[in-house]
Amino acid sequence: MYSQEQMLYFSKNLLDWYHTHKRDLPWRRSKNPYYIWISEVMLQQTRVDTVIPYFHRFIDQFPTVEALATAPEENVLKAWEGLGYYSRARNLQTAVREVHERYGGIVPQTKEEISSLKGVGPYTSGAVLSIAYNKPEPAVDGNVMRVLSRYFLIEEDIMKPATRTRMEKLARELILEGTASDFNQALMELGAMVCTPRSPHCLTCPVMAHCSAREAGMEEGLPIKKKAKPPRPELRAVALIEGTGENEGKWLIRQRPQEGLLARMWELPHVTWEPEGWLSDDENKDMLRKALADQEQIMIQPGEWFMDTEHIFSHIVWKMKVFRAKLTSLSHPTNGGEWIPFHYRWVGPDELQQYAFPNVFIRIMKEWQESNE
Repeated sequence: MYSQEQMLYFSKNLLDWYHTHKRDLPWRRSKNPYYIWISEVMLQQTRVDTVIPYFHRFIDQFPTVEALATAPEENVLKAWEGLGYYSRARNLQTAVREVHERYGGIVPQTKEEISSLKGVGPYTSGAVLSIAYNKPEPAVDGNVMRVLSRYFLIEEDIMKPATRTRMEKLARELILEGTASDFNQALMELGAMVCTPRSPHCLTCPVMAHCSAREAGMEEGLPIKKKAKPPRPELRAVALIEGTGENEGKWLIRQRPQEGLLARMWELPHVTWEPEGWLSDDENKDMLRKALADQEQIMIQPGEWFMDTEHIFSHIVWKMKVFRAKLTSLSHPTNGGEWIPFHYRWVGPDELQQYAFPNVFIRIMKEWQESNE
């Protein structure tokens, strides 16, 4: 379908450009498959500049397959805190435990074995096999699909599985013998640095001369990507419950359920809002009080509105109103003291490092600290 001249020109010029212009990234300083695997998982849906400090801290804390495999999950989630998409961290640790137990701590070198690990899809397996082991496997992500769509003028929806399959086949054919590691990184680098989603830098592109989209004046119209549905909004009222007495300066936090979204992470107590929209502040506070009493047997006295914020997931966005609150009389006292369910804790600012929180709750607590300084 594509001429050998166009394909060979692409591969050779891309590699020459990469050897001169590649960025100095920490995971490129070794061929350690464990490090490369971690970096690729972190880089999913996250910018390189954001990932670099997380990668350094993660490797310092879990320098080997064994270290990550045997670490408590809460430590792993805490190290991941702020990167989001926490299922990535859980799947990574589950897969690393399997590598530790089944493969003696050596990351598998075959497509079949590595693809059988939890959370390892075609892109991640291709990236690890090619970058770490120089296996001629494609690693097709969004950057790569954008470059191939433009250079080869592929006018198919890249969200369709058939298009991805076609691009994986094409990418595999472009890998010159013995160059898989550099080639796949070069392809990713070109998409990140030159063939960008908007305003591509065509004049500095090493493969501009044979780019079919540029010749057709279609470089900014490709790739074709069907728009995903926008995240569904969910209203949530949050209780920032402040301690008194021996708990002065602390907040009441709770642990999420064992399964599902943000499983086993910690958060400020909050409830889903049933009305279609927010009510008056007094009505909002009254509904928050009743909902926590009904759902959790936590009795609070909501105070003033504190802040509005939001937390965005791929499919939903939590739109949140935060109210300061105090814990009041409880319906289940024990030994004459304060009773709270086992999945709740009082924590102060100096204890936050012991718990893994979704970033939005860290943001709320930091805002509270700044407002009380």
